[in-house]
Amino acid sequence: MSRTLMITGGTGSFGREFAQRVLRDPNFRKVVVFSRDELKQFQMRQDFPLSQYPQLRFFLGDVRDRERLYRALDGVDVVVHAAALKQVPAAEYNPLEAIKTNILGAANIIDAAIDRNVKKVIALSTDKAANPINLYGATKLCSDKLFVAANSYSGSHQTQFSVVRYGNVVGSRGSVIPYFLAQRGSGVLTITDARMTRFLITLRQGVDFVLQCLERMQGGEIFVPKIPSVKVTDLARVIGPRCKQEMIGIRPGEKLHEVMISQDDARLTLETEDMFAIQPTHDYWTHKDYAKILKGSRPCPDGFSYASDTNKDWLNDKQIADLVIQVEKHLPPDMPKADEPRLIQAS
Repeated sequence: MSRTLMITGGTGSFGREFAQRVLRDPNFRKVVVFSRDELKQFQMRQDFPLSQYPQLRFFLGDVRDRERLYRALDGVDVVVHAAALKQVPAAEYNPLEAIKTNILGAANIIDAAIDRNVKKVIALSTDKAANPINLYGATKLCSDKLFVAANSYSGSHQTQFSVVRYGNVVGSRGSVIPYFLAQRGSGVLTITDARMTRFLITLRQGVDFVLQCLERMQGGEIFVPKIPSVKVTDLARVIGPRCKQEMIGIRPGEKLHEVMISQDDARLTLETEDMFAIQPTHDYWTHKDYAKILKGSRPCPDGFSYASDTNKDWLNDKQIADLVIQVEKHLPPDMPKADEPRLIQAS
């Protein structure tokens, strides 16, 4: 069935990759990019010219603006909600701005989607929403709760809401690999703590996972992909094998290890071969049996948590080097590139 899809925050790293994928999918007759930055929309249109992508539309607007969302969602079948204020220090310094976008903006999406008879809404979350220690994580946890609870009052409109939660996206703005690449020329890579670990997922993997969850969602799930972990010191060693690693101390609002499913959430979590699905704590709407719906699933054991330091899947040096080379291909031209054979030899 041909559908119309809207991506909020569609000019960001994820939105551009997601749009590129669905524009090739005949199941989507129209793709709407909703964002507040006219320059980024102009630049994105240069990459996706109207002559080749007549089904791609751009809609200027902010998720804080309810009326604009009501207009933008007219005739839309599927929403992927990627718009958010994401920088941890900026959220701490401007807390009300983060709340207005990440929480009140989520509420606006929910109300507009229900009233415009959108069929499915899937919202992007973050590992920082699990046991949050900073404001950004707290706003995303609240947003997750809003989207899950929205299933209980969509009523006869039957709009379904679910959430996707994953860790660091390789090569995205502000992520660790471009940070180390920028520092490498100085001969010193700064690391906050030698024990630090992180989950890593590529943009392509993130897009694939969201599309997969769009098809499998029933409403109310928080989906978490199974992805590999990496030690930050191993990343630094592969990126700059001749560089000194300088420990500068953990930053405010930063975790030593990432957690995507806490022990408390694990009691309601189902596991499959490639993902986890956290069931809603309060299923007021249909009391679905998610274990039967999610084929091949099994409950997580008591005391389980999904954290980057206890993960079973770890990147080796060759896999790290391959990721770094992928990131380098998309760096600005004025940033020095690594010698690819030297990177591969680091494995």
